[in-house]
Amino acid sequence: MIVAATIDERVTAAVDAWLRWVPGWRPGTHRGRARLCRRCTGSPILAAAGIAADVPHQVAHALVSRMQRIIDRRVDEFTEAELPTLHAELAGDAVWKVGGYDPSEGLAPEFDGLDPDPEPADLEQPFLFTLSGLAEETRPEPPLPRPPLSAEEKQRLRREIELADTCAEDAGRAVCFALAAHRPRIEAAVARFVEPQVRAMLEELSRTLEPPQ
Repeated sequence: MIVAATIDERVTAAVDAWLRWVPGWRPGTHRGRARLCRRCTGSPILAAAGIAADVPHQVAHALVSRMQRIIDRRVDEFTEAELPTLHAELAGDAVWKVGGYDPSEGLAPEFDGLDPDPEPADLEQPFLFTLSGLAEETRPEPPLPRPPLSAEEKQRLRREIELADTCAEDAGRAVCFALAAHRPRIEAAVARFVEPQVRAMLEELSRTLEPPQ
């Protein structure tokens, strides 16, 4: 019950933050990406929020990312408190990744999880450098690896990974249930701030595509 109440509070705070962000959203003018967003495609969070498939991706992504952060935080808390072997493995992995340049660090929720590098408009003229490439170049040399796990530790780690996956599924369901209570506010914000801009953009596009007389 405590976990559910905490998730409810976090979902409410995240929806409030998203509602403050939406009025400032404007349709993007950059070239769209060809690949699908793995975070949003088929996400039950969008169904729980009542966000239709024709809502612009950045609007949907901003909400999904905020909800995903709640799920990730719950799993991190559970792992640290209840899964010592998995927590130790994740802490050791973090040591390998410390330092260097991380283009995804500190991004606002509406950009969280997206590929930081745009696709070049002309595939025959690629960019001189990419953010992902810079991150790879600045990655420091990793420290010496820790001693290998024993058979017993490996078995315990596999069990704890299963428990972490179960925690993520439970947290995801709790987030969706909590988010459904905010559906009227979310739908109202989309109708007020997003749909008029999309209609105006489509009308402008239709005028430019009218056949010659």
